[in-house]
Amino acid sequence: MKIKELKLKSENELQKMLEDMRDKLREQRFKVSQKQLKNIREIRQTKKTIAQILTIINEKKDKGSHSDPNVTSGEESRESK
Repeated sequence: MKIKELKLKSENELQKMLEDMRDKLREQRFKVSQKQLKNIREIRQTKKTIAQILTIINEKKDKGSHSDPNVTSGEESRESK
């Protein structure tokens, strides 16, 4: 799945996809250990997709967590001292 398609999904859909991809990776690892998986590159692609999903989830969380853009984290720590 392409990044553009992933960015259009909601956070709940991304969480569900993440869970599904992790299950798929687990199954692929079992198949490799049992010598059943012929195309080992599938594992690489699955891991890449998981990383992309996690990146997009974190980007969406970062966008929502900035309440006051005028105050940086460095200024907050200096004020508390």
